Amino acid sequence: MNYLSVENISKSYGERVLFSDVSFGINKDQKIAFIAKNGTGKSTILNIISGRDEADSGQIVKRKELSVAFLSQEDSFNEHLTVEETIFASDNKTLQIIKNYENALNNPDDTKAYQKAFDQMDQHNAWDFETQYKQILYKLKLDNLQQKVSLLSGGQKKRLALATILINKPDLLILDEPTNHLDLGMIEWLENYFKKESITLFMVTHDRYFLERVCNEIIELENGQIYSYKGNYSYYLEKKEARITAENTEIGKAKNLFKKELDWMRRQPKARTTKSKSRIDDFYQIKAKAHSRRKEHSMELEINMERLGNKVVEFHNTSKAFDTKEILNKFNYCFIKGERVGIIGKNGTGKSTFLNMLTNTIKPDTGKIIVGDTVKFGYYTQKGIAIKEGQKVIDVIREFGDYIPLAKGRKISAAQLLERFLFDKKKQYDLVEKLSGGERKRLYLCTVLIQNPNFLILDEPTNDLDIVTLSVLENFLLDYPGCLIVVSHDRYFMDKVVDHLFVFRGQGIVEDFPGNYSDFRAYEDSSVSNEKSASKKEKVTWKKTTSPQLSFNEQKEYKRLEKDLQKLEEEKKNLENSFATEAYSVDEIETVSRKIKELTDTIEEKEMRWFELAAKLEEE
Repeated sequence: MNYLSVENISKSYGERVLFSDVSFGINKDQKIAFIAKNGTGKSTILNIISGRDEADSGQIVKRKELSVAFLSQEDSFNEHLTVEETIFASDNKTLQIIKNYENALNNPDDTKAYQKAFDQMDQHNAWDFETQYKQILYKLKLDNLQQKVSLLSGGQKKRLALATILINKPDLLILDEPTNHLDLGMIEWLENYFKKESITLFMVTHDRYFLERVCNEIIELENGQIYSYKGNYSYYLEKKEARITAENTEIGKAKNLFKKELDWMRRQPKARTTKSKSRIDDFYQIKAKAHSRRKEHSMELEINMERLGNKVVEFHNTSKAFDTKEILNKFNYCFIKGERVGIIGKNGTGKSTFLNMLTNTIKPDTGKIIVGDTVKFGYYTQKGIAIKEGQKVIDVIREFGDYIPLAKGRKISAAQLLERFLFDKKKQYDLVEKLSGGERKRLYLCTVLIQNPNFLILDEPTNDLDIVTLSVLENFLLDYPGCLIVVSHDRYFMDKVVDHLFVFRGQGIVEDFPGNYSDFRAYEDSSVSNEKSASKKEKVTWKKTTSPQLSFNEQKEYKRLEKDLQKLEEEKKNLENSFATEAYSVDEIETVSRKIKELTDTIEEKEMRWFELAAKLEEE
């Protein structure tokens, strides 16, 4: 059943054409993801479909009485209402019945009104609906129904907007980045909710696991053309690659045919027959095909990273609390060169506070944080770029200089650098305030990287970035030789770029988990499963007769020790070799010798643990 058809819509802003003659359809029970590069009009298309904007040409044809709900990036609420009043402020009949019933409960003396409300609840099966909507609010951590909207954070307001449209159950849900401002637990719950519910979705999201597990069709806008893929994200990647290969083959054939037809055109007879006129018309079509080329501009990230010394960052018995809320409790950790850490944890457990302590924005209550002399932080925060009124894109980069140093002593102009970050010459003179959310994030990323940091901190870097930019950023980070800390709810991104996790449990507890996010989820799920099994068998005693085996955590520790030992041995070797190449003073010799001794002790300690685990492994 067709719900909605997009027919030949176009949209321009002045001379800038966002898209033209775009057409596609949305049918009942489809879960469609819409993919396009930042700045090509994704959000504009969502606004046109939802009725918040109008196309310059073309039309949107909807089924009669189709109910549509739109989760945008900037939802507005009545700030004076409570969370509960906001949810009930809709024309949903079942919600009104529940509201009448709750009012009747508050007036027990009016037995007639209570009986009527009770009967209405029965008649419309509102009991189940009430349970469902309260479960949605609980999962999205909106438990305080009497809290004023004006007191909610930006993330809470986004979750309230999401809860409202889920509770109202419209025929068609239009979602613009639904996973932004949700923690990992909420994302996984929403993923499962969409998978099991009979819902029609049309959404823009950069979350590739979400695309993989929820969507059954992907529509891509590329170079002004619409391409449809009837499958999930893996299917899309496979078929897109096949399409590009086929297109390149066709262009190659057209070029060969063009040369042949061009030769015929040059020596064609003066007398023009109907047949020759037809061939001439075909020639111009072949010429257009032969001269077409794919606009595959990818970002080029390149920095001249400052040298990172042996001492990076050390936490010594570090504690931090806000009133009774404990963030860290005697936290100890020493970062080593090339370390790649992901940070996960529920909202409010102290992830951002930890990053601010690391960068000396917030001081610890007790203990100390020692930062090496050579450490240069690059901190990509959630706040994004500070927009100055009237500032152009190129002016942002020129604040760092007209020429930016690159690796191997090379330099690049501000304009050339922006082109590498996919801002063409015309775009460079646009006002920053007119950029899309994704374009602003890309510009901000540029300003962080051109300062050549050797310790990169990325706090939710994936919000609003398109999938193409994310892939480029991932590949850059895989080759990045400095230290890296990532806070992200993008599970695909975390899996690809981090080696281990700091898990913020709350109440000052931070666990160092030796693996990526998928490893962590598998471990957590297996732990929950084992606990359930144990509870069923708690009255049964048994004796272990099998050989000792490595636990999941020990397996991860074993692999991590191998990596750590390799890095430490290399660091020790470089220091030992430096005696032959560096003209050290007496004091410097003493300092380097002390560092070599520390590294030797650390290596011996880690080797002992590695041998312990290796011995257990051999006994299996």
